[in-house]
Amino acid sequence: MTTPSLDTSAYATHDVWNQRGCDHCDAQRYGDAVAAFDRAIALNPHYCPAWNNRGVALGQQQRYAEALAAYDRAIALQPHYHQAWYNRGLLFVAMMAYGNALESFDRALSLYPDAAYLDASQRIYNDGKLIAA
Repeated sequence: MTTPSLDTSAYATHDVWNQRGCDHCDAQRYGDAVAAFDRAIALNPHYCPAWNNRGVALGQQQRYAEALAAYDRAIALQPHYHQAWYNRGLLFVAMMAYGNALESFDRALSLYPDAAYLDASQRIYNDGKLIAA
């Protein structure tokens, strides 16, 4: 006699749903990722990583307005969340809003001195996307 498998999704925490969303992103299943991040957010609306990751998945689907709203929500909840500022900058680059991208990268850099943040800013100038005054 076999025992039925227990569906643990009903017992999953916001961390578990966030990780499932990240796994879906890694597999480029962005719709499934958004659904998982939404589950994480439903369990904990103040969980910034899920809002940030939701923005990543939405951005990959070119749902830019929704992605921006997700990043802005993460930042509103935790203004020092440098990864959300950086990802917000990447979104603005995808939208060709280079001035806004630089502002977001600069904010990320002011919070956490990461070479990737500086490189992202420099690429805008080096690629001739924006001319320094």
